[in-house]
Amino acid sequence: MPVPVPVPQQRGVPAAETPHGADLTVLVIEDDPAGSITGPELSAAAGTRVRIRTARNLTEAGRLLTDDVDCILLDLALPVPTTTATATTATTAAPAAPDHRPEPAPGRADELAVLTHVLRIAPLHAVLVLTAQDDTELAAEAVRVGAQDYLFRGELDARVLSRAIRYAVERKRADLAQHQLTESGLRAQENARLERGLLPTPLLEGSDLSFAARYRPGRSRALLGGDFYDTVRTPDGTVHAMIGDVCGHGPDEAALGVELRIAWRALTLAGLCGDQLLSTLQQVLEHERQSEEIFATLCTVDIAPDGRRAGLCLAGHPAPLLARHGRPARLLPYEDGGPALGLLPRARWPRRQVELGAEWSLMMYTDGLIEGRVGAGSSQRLGQDGMVAMVNSRLEQGLAGEELLEAAVAEVRELNGGELTDDVAVLLLGRAPERVRRRGRSASRPGPVSTAPPATAPAAASVQRPPLYGP
Repeated sequence: MPVPVPVPQQRGVPAAETPHGADLTVLVIEDDPAGSITGPELSAAAGTRVRIRTARNLTEAGRLLTDDVDCILLDLALPVPTTTATATTATTAAPAAPDHRPEPAPGRADELAVLTHVLRIAPLHAVLVLTAQDDTELAAEAVRVGAQDYLFRGELDARVLSRAIRYAVERKRADLAQHQLTESGLRAQENARLERGLLPTPLLEGSDLSFAARYRPGRSRALLGGDFYDTVRTPDGTVHAMIGDVCGHGPDEAALGVELRIAWRALTLAGLCGDQLLSTLQQVLEHERQSEEIFATLCTVDIAPDGRRAGLCLAGHPAPLLARHGRPARLLPYEDGGPALGLLPRARWPRRQVELGAEWSLMMYTDGLIEGRVGAGSSQRLGQDGMVAMVNSRLEQGLAGEELLEAAVAEVRELNGGELTDDVAVLLLGRAPERVRRRGRSASRPGPVSTAPPATAPAAASVQRPPLYGP
């Protein structure tokens, strides 16, 4: 009756993460009954204890291969039993390989069958192969397929072998680290493409209004936060804009913000407005939020086709800032606003009529812009009054549109003494009659007949996704 082979206690640290300078465990897979590799000789040459574990065949190696093995020393001349070679392709218990290794060259598959089997069952272990001195090509092919290095049987020296084992372990560790780094980079790129695709593209085709926006999430290395905004123009010529803020800064809040933005766009294009729209959005929030404590603030504006008046609804959100031509900017009334979405089951959000005038700029923003500090180490917040004063000073300098938002956000960050911890979203809509008149005159001039589709929005009302700022 055969004596069972003891299985060593497994450890939680993968073999490739063995601390530098620690004792090493080597699994030797060879059918040489003399056992040419011994532990004491390796330990004396390396100055560090090397534990030798020997397997005479692949079946025995499978039982002895545990996480505490740092390196596998494999004899390529080892015969591959038929049962083992057949079972190799059906192995399900072995972990997946960390990378896609190349297949052996034609004519070498049988000679490297034992190696491919070991690489499949031990993807996280360093592998050294032993081969005949006159078969350099086979040794090189073994390295190409996945082994870390090769040694010739006739040149086995304790010092050389010890150095080769340590080199193989370090190289495997470097390979795994590079693979993880590559995976992380690809995952980050995929997440960035996904998040950037979820940012809004304003639909302002045919509108004479200018548009600008700035957006920065509070989460590190993210493109999307809990703040959200959108702008669309309905067939009747009304321009609808909104900006909102889901409480919190994590990926769940970012996902909920995207859901609310998309729901708002769909409901707006379906003809809903004011209290009816906000009530429906609250139902969406109540069904999609992770907890009943999650709420969202919202500000919606619908600007009449003539651009002179607008309807305003506030759901626990800061009031927009209106700057008329030749007058200082001021906050729009907010006394009649309703609660944030998700706080009261049967809340109502009255719609207030606002006169805009002939030439104006309307800035909508989230509280991340006004909750920054006014000095490094200071406890005082910028607040709405501070923001109004800051914007007015920039307007006096003649800034508008993208330049105005860029300067305002940069000043807020400078006052805060560094990056803002909260999400920041700012949206700026404007109307300049001179631009409208120029467009009307150019449209009335006779010109060559063209079959191309008519021009849509002017450059100032570009429907391209607004650029992000910050790192």
